[in-house]
Amino acid sequence: MCGIVGLFLKDAKLEAGLGEMLEGMLVTMCERGPDSAGFAVYGHETAGAIKLTVRATAGTDLAALATKIGKSIGAPVEAVLHDTHAVLSLPAAKEAAARAALASIAPDVAIVGAGRRMEIYKEVGRPDAVAKRFALSGMHGTHAIGHTRMATESAVTTNGAHPFTTGPDQCLVHNGSLSNHNAVRRDLIRHGISFQTENDTEVAAGFLTYKLAQGAGMREALASTLTDLDGFFTFVVGTDTGFGVLRDPVACKPAVMAETDRWVAFGTEYRALVDLPGIDTAKVWEPEPATVYLWERH
Repeated sequence: MCGIVGLFLKDAKLEAGLGEMLEGMLVTMCERGPDSAGFAVYGHETAGAIKLTVRATAGTDLAALATKIGKSIGAPVEAVLHDTHAVLSLPAAKEAAARAALASIAPDVAIVGAGRRMEIYKEVGRPDAVAKRFALSGMHGTHAIGHTRMATESAVTTNGAHPFTTGPDQCLVHNGSLSNHNAVRRDLIRHGISFQTENDTEVAAGFLTYKLAQGAGMREALASTLTDLDGFFTFVVGTDTGFGVLRDPVACKPAVMAETDRWVAFGTEYRALVDLPGIDTAKVWEPEPATVYLWERH
């Protein structure tokens, strides 16, 4: 099952409502994935800064942790709290030092994602509850992707929830199942890619990480999954400049897209799109099999 949504805004006037629109899309996918949910939101960057989204157990004082990290690296660390997650903003030149400090000070706190613009949130629970926990409706930005999970390949855990990061400002969500993910995982480990879960989607994310590190662009990296990954899948990726969509050659998983002069949207089902502004005049279509779609801001 699983449900995917994505929204890319062409019109800057809509950016203040990105979170509210994405939440409306996400909660319609509850029945497709009631186990856990997650989303990535791309907001505006601060020159010279990087964001680390971290996740901790309930009750952890993440504000105090940010202060400790700041003292360790000798630079200010700003923390914006969202339930069990926090977005730590710090000088980009201090990223490696901050990661090392976090591992030393609070080894149980996980880094969920990193980038100039990307923030990732994910937890176990119904998508509507997860969205409310993180106050998704109040988030602003240019684009976002989300996922509701029905676990089939691994346990219901927060680590197994999507999105999975593929590098700075890049992440992946997936509907489907990969049949050769264990073999691909072993090969990627030999190339230095590490994994935190048994989830097949993390393997797909790791595969993109490897391809991107080899110099491929996102379009080329996505296209290479058609020959190197076996199974049935719909991938939606987020990047610092936009988002992309790819279905496998058989395309047995449902998918629908819509576009106006103000936005582009993806949903596993059309009902995820029905409340978007201007949907009644939008171009609506089913994305073709084995075809990479990519929208980017320039």
